[in-house]
Amino acid sequence: MKFKQIIAVLTVATLAFTGCEKANIDVDTTPQNGSAIGEVSGVWAKGSVHEIKGDIIIPEGKSLTIEEGVTVLMDVTAKPEIVIKGNLYSLGTDANPVKFTVSDVYRTAENKFGKLWGGILAAPTCAELVLDHTILEYGGATTSDASTSVKMGLYKAVAGENLPALWFSNVNGKLIVQNSVIRNFQEDCSYIEGGKVIFANNVFYTTGVTGGEAMNFKSGCLADLAYNLVYSCNTNAFKLSNSGDRNPQAYIIAYNNTMINTGWRRPTAKGGSVWLEATVRADLYNNLFANTRFGIKRDPKKLEDNRSKNDNNWYYGFDQTTVNQFQVGSNDIVPGGANDVRGTKAGDNDPKFVNYPLSNSEVSPDFNTSWDFHLQGNSPALTKGTTNFTRHHKAGITTANGITYTSPEPSTFVGAYGTKL
Repeated sequence: MKFKQIIAVLTVATLAFTGCEKANIDVDTTPQNGSAIGEVSGVWAKGSVHEIKGDIIIPEGKSLTIEEGVTVLMDVTAKPEIVIKGNLYSLGTDANPVKFTVSDVYRTAENKFGKLWGGILAAPTCAELVLDHTILEYGGATTSDASTSVKMGLYKAVAGENLPALWFSNVNGKLIVQNSVIRNFQEDCSYIEGGKVIFANNVFYTTGVTGGEAMNFKSGCLADLAYNLVYSCNTNAFKLSNSGDRNPQAYIIAYNNTMINTGWRRPTAKGGSVWLEATVRADLYNNLFANTRFGIKRDPKKLEDNRSKNDNNWYYGFDQTTVNQFQVGSNDIVPGGANDVRGTKAGDNDPKFVNYPLSNSEVSPDFNTSWDFHLQGNSPALTKGTTNFTRHHKAGITTANGITYTSPEPSTFVGAYGTKL
C-alpha cells in the first residue's frame, strides 16, 4: 500500500511572494531494494530545509525550483540519488547559496571524499538544468544493482560505478553551472554528454580518490568553460572528448581558468591538467597552470580535431620535475601558440597569487578557503591574455523561466581571477 508523506520541512515564514506552489514531496514508502522512490516538483521556498530519505525524481514535463538558502539534506544511510527527468533550477545567491549536503556530524576529514549520497543525474528528457550559487558536497556514492540509476539505465547503468556530482545527457538541452562549488566527491565532479553548456565562476576541490575529473565532456556538447578554479583534482581539470558518437561534435571553448596541483594523485598517462581525445574540437586560451601535472595533453592514439587551438596560456612549476612535464615535445603535450608563457626552469613565471604557498604539496587534496588566487598588482600574468576569439554563448542561453545566462567575456589577464577589486 502506498502512503503519501511530506518529507520537506518548509520555512513558510520565509515565503517572499504569493501564489507559489507549495513544495510537497510525494513518496512511495514501499521498500524497493532498500530505497524509497519519490516524485518532487514545484518550489522549495527560500531558507527551507529538505531531508531526503530516499531517491527523488523530478518527473518528465515538471520542474523543481529551489530558492536561495535552501538546504537539501541527504540521508547517509539511504545515500539518495537525485534523478531529473524534467527540469531543475537551483537558484542560490552569493550570500545564501543552495546546499546539497549531509548532516554536520558526517562532514569530517574521514569523509573528505564523500560517498555519502549519489549525485544529480539528468536523464535525456531533462531540457534545462541550472545550478547557480549552489554547493554540492560529500556525494559520489557507488552504484549497486538496486540503484535507481542502474534500473532506469542512467549514467553508465551498471553496478560498481562511482557517481559524479552532476551528469547531463540531453544533446538538445541547456545546462548552466555558475558561481557554484563542487567538493568532497569520490570521483568525477561532472560528466556531460550533450547540450548547450556554460560552466563559469565555479570552484572544484577535494575530489577524486583514485580517479575523476573536475569537468568531463563528451560528444554532443557545445560548451563555454570560463573563470573556474580547479584545485588538486585526482586526474584532469578538463577531460575533453568526442566519444559517444552524438551530434553535434563536441566543441569546447575553455578560457580564463586557473588550475592548481591537478593530476598528481593519479600517476598514469591520463593524470594531468587538460586531456584531449577522440576528435574533440577544443579552443583553450588564457588558462593558468600552476604546479599541475603536464599541461594540455593529447591521446596519441585518438587525436583531437586538427582545428583545435590554444594560445596565451601560462605555465608555472615550483620544481624542475613539474616544469619538465609540461614541455612541448615530451609526454604528448600539445604545442601551444606564440603567446604562451612556458619557462624551462623551476620558478620561472611566478604568477604572483595574492595568498597561496607555491611550495604547497602537489599531492595534498586539502583546500584552505583562506587562499586567494587573485593576482597581485605587479603580476606579469595581468597582461598576457587575449580577447580575440569567439565563444559559443555570447548571445546567451535563455531558459523557460525567462532568465538569460551569458558566457562571460574573456579577459586580458590570465587565469580565473585578476586583481582584487
